[in-house]
Amino acid sequence: MTGFTYAEVGATRHEPLPPGYNRLHYRTELGRDDFRTAADAILTFAMHRATGARIRSSADRAAPGVRLTVGLGPLTVPCEVVWTEDGDELAGFGYGTLPGHQARGEESFTVSRDAQGRVWFRVTAFSLPARWPMRLGGPAAVFAQRLYAHRCGRALRQLCARSRTVGP
Repeated sequence: MTGFTYAEVGATRHEPLPPGYNRLHYRTELGRDDFRTAADAILTFAMHRATGARIRSSADRAAPGVRLTVGLGPLTVPCEVVWTEDGDELAGFGYGTLPGHQARGEESFTVSRDAQGRVWFRVTAFSLPARWPMRLGGPAAVFAQRLYAHRCGRALRQLCARSRTVGP
């Protein structure tokens, strides 16, 4: 894989995350019957769009090699999907930063079902500032990344709740 702005491509798929980066671990519980709805919302970028982010992608569904830009406010950042999973107990993807992104690193969005049948949404990321706006932002930039993870969780819960209220 070339074009990425960091060396540890695919590292959000398994712990531990690489050293030397800011790390993000966010997890929130969804409804027990929401696994498939949540998985599809993540893999089709519907969750991202539900946050208000502007998403342009080279495909309708996440797959390795799919390129996308994520726009929030004045920022538009290029990424590429580096891994996907679409199983019965784990689904989601990780994308990595490309030149022009404010950060360098990787972020993943997954949904999983545990042994008790609970469904969990998780965001895992490692990153460092790559361009001056993020460098100047310092702790505020790190806070903004955490805020976006929470926003994704809230959007995903809303999408799941909406799917439960829509009849056949």
